[in-house]
Amino acid sequence: MNDAEAPAASASPAPVGSPAASTGLAVYYVLLVTQAVSLIGSQVSQYAVGIAIYRATGHATPIALVAFFSTVPAIVLGGLGGALADRFDRRGMMLIANLGYVVVSGLLLLSFASGAFQLWHLYALTAGGAVFAAVERPAFQASVAMLVPDSHRDRANAIGQVTGPAAGIIAPALAGILFAIVGVVGSIAIAIVAFIAALSVLVIVRIPRPAETAEGLAMQTSIWRQAFDGFRYLAARRTLLGVCAYASVGIFLANVALVLLTPYVLARTGSAQVFGVVLGVMNVGGIAGALAIGAWGRIGSRMHAVMLASTAAGLCLCLAGAARDAPAIGASLFATSFAIAFANAPFFSILQAKIAPDLQGRVFAAYFQVATLMTPLAAVFAGPLADRVFEPARRQPAWRSVSWLVGAGPGAGMGLMFVVAGALLAVLSLAVYAIPAVRRLEHDLPDHAPASA
Repeated sequence: MNDAEAPAASASPAPVGSPAASTGLAVYYVLLVTQAVSLIGSQVSQYAVGIAIYRATGHATPIALVAFFSTVPAIVLGGLGGALADRFDRRGMMLIANLGYVVVSGLLLLSFASGAFQLWHLYALTAGGAVFAAVERPAFQASVAMLVPDSHRDRANAIGQVTGPAAGIIAPALAGILFAIVGVVGSIAIAIVAFIAALSVLVIVRIPRPAETAEGLAMQTSIWRQAFDGFRYLAARRTLLGVCAYASVGIFLANVALVLLTPYVLARTGSAQVFGVVLGVMNVGGIAGALAIGAWGRIGSRMHAVMLASTAAGLCLCLAGAARDAPAIGASLFATSFAIAFANAPFFSILQAKIAPDLQGRVFAAYFQVATLMTPLAAVFAGPLADRVFEPARRQPAWRSVSWLVGAGPGAGMGLMFVVAGALLAVLSLAVYAIPAVRRLEHDLPDHAPASA
């Protein structure tokens, strides 16, 4: 029996400064590096496929539909993934997920290499990969509380936000270069190698099992019933549920713009290489935000940071839509990612402090399900709106009324979509921030007190 399976692994997070706490932090950061490597490979493949499809079709809709198929499985199966994360070894769940990524990427490679590729292959395999992501995400997020003491979590969650932007800096630039050298097939092969590297690390590391709590024991029922425990937990805390609902609308508005990022930047700049640089600058903003939080340490009022950062992110999306050249787009997206880091990391710290560790898989899964509930709608509607409404509209005389803001060249229609979505996000965030119960959320919810079951 290995350490991850042993009964002795049931434990509470180690005290700050203890050898166990240092080991837990080391494991956490090793997992983050592993995630970054895996994401770089995955995104090199995704961007290469996206460039090929946009060049072949000239439409934003296929790329937006990829976003649709990448989110629906997480919404449908997220609760089950959370229940699995709380019932079984979380490291084992992550191993299974990464093995699934290897299989899915292998099938996509075969589709392109055989010359038989069709768009439905991409949609089906994207959905398959999203099923494994629904298993991996709650398992990883619920592991943070077992590896990182609360006093380090703002910094650790902030650094956790670095993995996506770090991959986003490297992957687009690599994708633009590798697309010309090895094509789509070579790019997908790189993703497979990265997933195998992640598997190798997960075989070695150990993640402690959480101690059972009275609340957790009360919810030990069938796996199918446990899949809905996270929703029951949120429903019993109405303000927290309301914040999750706000996150759902806010993420929808942001994604109305961001699912169009590839066609928007390509249309504005006309260059795959410049596209890679712009996305790299955007992700440097996410890293800068995470480093700023890391230097800050523990944020005093986490909810204030979350809501003000969300408002700022909306305003920065407006600027990105009004920008007409690569430097201005890159600067606006840099600021957007910087703000998003301050919205995400403190909120995750709140949840990790308030929720018993043996429930976190289910609650995090429910949060992600609620928060991304409307994301598929953004993926479904954004592409057709861009292709059939906003981009054609820029050629009409009436467009002069908004051309001063977003211009009239290629990409201007999508730029107006960025402006509208960002403005709505900023207004919504300010309205929610004005609610006293939201501002008091961190204070009103009691912290989880570790205790034996």
